[in-house]
Amino acid sequence: MTMKPSVALLSALLLVGAPAYGQSLICDLGEYDSAPGLTAAVNGDTLELNWDGDNNQELRLRLGIRGGTPAINDLSIRSAGGAPWVSVAGNVTPEFHVVSGFRRITNQQLNPLRALGVELTPEIVDEKKWDAFWDAPLDLDQAEGRIGNPPPPEGVAHQPGLPRNPDEVRRTTATYRAESCQVKTNGARLEISFPGMEIGVFSGRLQYTVYRGTNLIRVEAVARTEEPSVAYKYHAGLKGLPSGDGHRVVWRDLSNLWQDYRFGGTPNEGEVPLKVANRVIVAESPSGSIAAFPPPHTFFWTREVETNLGYAWYRKDGLDSFSFGIRQGEGEENPRYQANFSLYSAPPGTWQRMAMYLYPSPEPAPPTLESALAFTYGDHFKPVDGYQVMAGHFHMNVADRLRESGSLDTRLPDLDALKAAGINIVGPTDRERGPDRLEVMADYFEAVRRHSDTNFLIMPNEEITAYLGGHWDILFSHPVFWTTDRAEGQPFVEEHPTYGPIYRVGSAEDVMEMVRRENALIFMPHPRTKGSTGYPDAVKDTAHFIDENYRGVGWRWGMGLDLSEQRLSDFRVMPLFDDMNNWVADLPTPPKYLLGITETYAKQPGDDIYANNPVNYLKLDTLPTPDDMSPVINAIKRGEYFVTSGEVLIPSYEVEGTGTERTVVAEVEWTFPLEFVEVVWGDGQETDRQIIPATDLPPFGSHRFEIPFNVTGKKWVRFAVWDSAGNGAFVQPIKLPDATHPSNR
Repeated sequence: MTMKPSVALLSALLLVGAPAYGQSLICDLGEYDSAPGLTAAVNGDTLELNWDGDNNQELRLRLGIRGGTPAINDLSIRSAGGAPWVSVAGNVTPEFHVVSGFRRITNQQLNPLRALGVELTPEIVDEKKWDAFWDAPLDLDQAEGRIGNPPPPEGVAHQPGLPRNPDEVRRTTATYRAESCQVKTNGARLEISFPGMEIGVFSGRLQYTVYRGTNLIRVEAVARTEEPSVAYKYHAGLKGLPSGDGHRVVWRDLSNLWQDYRFGGTPNEGEVPLKVANRVIVAESPSGSIAAFPPPHTFFWTREVETNLGYAWYRKDGLDSFSFGIRQGEGEENPRYQANFSLYSAPPGTWQRMAMYLYPSPEPAPPTLESALAFTYGDHFKPVDGYQVMAGHFHMNVADRLRESGSLDTRLPDLDALKAAGINIVGPTDRERGPDRLEVMADYFEAVRRHSDTNFLIMPNEEITAYLGGHWDILFSHPVFWTTDRAEGQPFVEEHPTYGPIYRVGSAEDVMEMVRRENALIFMPHPRTKGSTGYPDAVKDTAHFIDENYRGVGWRWGMGLDLSEQRLSDFRVMPLFDDMNNWVADLPTPPKYLLGITETYAKQPGDDIYANNPVNYLKLDTLPTPDDMSPVINAIKRGEYFVTSGEVLIPSYEVEGTGTERTVVAEVEWTFPLEFVEVVWGDGQETDRQIIPATDLPPFGSHRFEIPFNVTGKKWVRFAVWDSAGNGAFVQPIKLPDATHPSNR
């Protein structure tokens, strides 16, 4: 058996040799295993990584430490088979910036808890503040949250109030005191860490990850804080690239036209923000290019709009060098939405992963950018045979806007932007509340008929805040006229001379009776936060929540996005998913589901639609019409859909076999290198899971997972897949044979 040398011996050996770029390098290789196409070695003061990329290429990354700062001494590429190495970058250093503020709970969260009689202890406030939505830690002019939110009563436990203190906002650039590195093999990837990083309130390490089978490189600050109420954003980039002849930065603008800058001007004082399409910027040199881009979804906390705020930057540092990378905005451009710019949450002690991706290539900028875009299918939800792509909970005010335009035939840019992203079932959640509700609803129904087509269906959904607790969306199988103002003695259903039958709803029982009659479904958006804070937990035992037509809750990342999460909405919605199914495990009802939702307002082409919209792939061969959307409703009822961020697809899933020994079988395809797949189950009280690492699988792959599964003592089961960029997909749970619902498979 081959024994690995001790860390002490390795350290002694690696100190030998004259430095070529900086200080001598001590590197711990105790968790490194050499593998074909993925190797690491220390030569003097340099750690050299070699790995197989894509397109029959080999890559070499040489890392060192200069004055305590980790540096890229050289990044080179060559065609496989011994061709000469071509350097695309050298003598550059990573650059990270953090802007931090103070996280506060909002009255929109506190008010539902007060109404439920929850004692607002400091512990409750500290728990709920991390899911804040109406928080804008960088907005020093904001006096009291969202307009219309009342201040808390006197004496109520609360976080420190507004206005914000300028001293709360801290802007810092990372500094390094690296003295060593560590190399770790993780499946088909190498993770290289340099401890000694400080970024304002954070401290931790700089980490590189390279993946066999792709040119992709992940560069990230992995850091934590011990301060109690930190909200933050980060910028990242590379510093020190040459700006001579043949060097430029290249991007596509929001009209999808090519733009570039060739560094002919005077030096910049700070970053030059760029509104780039698809969040990608490319640094081009005579020998090749490097694309920089953020993780496609975890980079975005929850906002009300997808407006592109400029997610790339460059900076001319002097006559002969420049920097470039990724960034976040300072706030919303439209003042209407400024009160919601909540940043990331960083609870004390959590390891926040502030990532940037690099994609080096020997090609010029345009093909390099296209290669980077392949990881998100070009920001387009990939068509899958037998499925339709559905997204919902958009506050578009369809009817009001069309009425104001003077014609129901006016095209809305919102719909064009969503359709261009590959979404072909769109569910607005308009809220028609005025005295002319019925007239507006009639125009709403007519508008969706006119703007739907054979490959694009608009479902006239609605969001309500009465009777059921918290907020809830209603998805009808066809247009239905109804109101929420039933008076005592007023009939449940009335016949209107123009609109026909009209439901007059005045209670939870009325709502559920209408829903059952009209084959509709209810989902709670933003559960456990915003106006649904405390819900659905507070109504989990009610007849209306248990009803099979109250199907579940909405899933959207953000609303307290924490970059230590392994899954999107890992701390709020995914645990609720499992809690709900334990609540109903022994009841003669089907499981509870998650439905991908968005909850944004007006949008247009050029906005970051793909990055901010989870979708549902419904098992439907063809689209129905707005007058009979029952195929959509029925597919959701049967759980015949999977939810995804877009990069991971699960076109086939089943629990096969009989008796106690079963097999979870799933066909999966993906773009970014995978992290893990998981089988999750519950026994009616507790949730458990089996996690299967998938880091040995290549990027842009597909695989049939067959996972043995013993059903003994288990009431329900589900399957999920998560990749290394934080993206993922999951199917809906099924109840197992010992549950009581007759339709269980």
